[in-house]
Amino acid sequence: MNRAMVCFLAALASAGPARGQTGDYGRDANPIVCAEMTARLTEGEGGQNDRTRNLLLDEAAEKGCVSLVETLLERGAAIESRDRFANSPLIHAAAGGRTGIVRLLLDRGAEIDHRNLNGSTALLRAVSGNHRGTVELLLARGASVELVARSGITPLGAAAYNGNSRIVRMLLASGADPNEADGTGKSPLIYAAAKGASAIVKELIAAGADPNRTYGHDLTALMWAAGHPNDVPEAEGLATVKLLLEAGVAVDPVDDRGRSALMIAAERGHPQIVAWLAEHGADPVRRDKKGLSARDLASAESVRAVLARAAPPR
Repeated sequence: MNRAMVCFLAALASAGPARGQTGDYGRDANPIVCAEMTARLTEGEGGQNDRTRNLLLDEAAEKGCVSLVETLLERGAAIESRDRFANSPLIHAAAGGRTGIVRLLLDRGAEIDHRNLNGSTALLRAVSGNHRGTVELLLARGASVELVARSGITPLGAAAYNGNSRIVRMLLASGADPNEADGTGKSPLIYAAAKGASAIVKELIAAGADPNRTYGHDLTALMWAAGHPNDVPEAEGLATVKLLLEAGVAVDPVDDRGRSALMIAAERGHPQIVAWLAEHGADPVRRDKKGLSARDLASAESVRAVLARAAPPR
């Protein structure tokens, strides 16, 4: 099929619902791309056997080609087909954030909680891709918030890692456990604290997350917040530190190196956090197992100035 015909098909697709398509499922995401894929089916490239139909169904689902998905299902493509990684068409659609196609497949009976070889479900793929509308639909249809990938990552952990407070809120409302750790031992609160995501930290604590839980090497959520990456505004990190202290976390425990949250903040160059911790009881002259103090570790002159005020040299 030549380019002109593809464009003509695309124009038809974008003008309104295609044959067999209802308004509930929406229009094709990209009429040109979907018309080209439909041309492959029409010319026989994708419609000669079950395998090629199923492969085209996966591609159409992920790229948002609603009318082609319907056509392929009508022509015998398997709604529960699996690619070589055991992904189903539903997982492909969820990974692409194709909410209309997810709805279509679920209406046709697709298994909502199927897991691929990595243990990922459609919900986890949608969460990982920050596809809020797709997540909302899957939760409304009863997708499990408890199924985890082989790595141990939970949907809630993935949402916290991504810093998506709206999806975190949805998952908590659907019963996600705020204390369930992934395969590395990190809880959603640890991920949120490490990113300085204060809004998510607040949501998780309100839902019952344990703010005193430690991660490997005896690292606390407070330490992760105090040492947040420099691409996160310090104000966000400080807001997270304040929330954790308000939740009753201990201000001055140490990790397996003998370093406190204040020392970690000093090393990362966060003067406001150093000042706040010192004002709330953190020891500014503590030394780690190597004999280094916060002043020794400080990576910025502004931090050293704060420490000098907190503990003037004798």
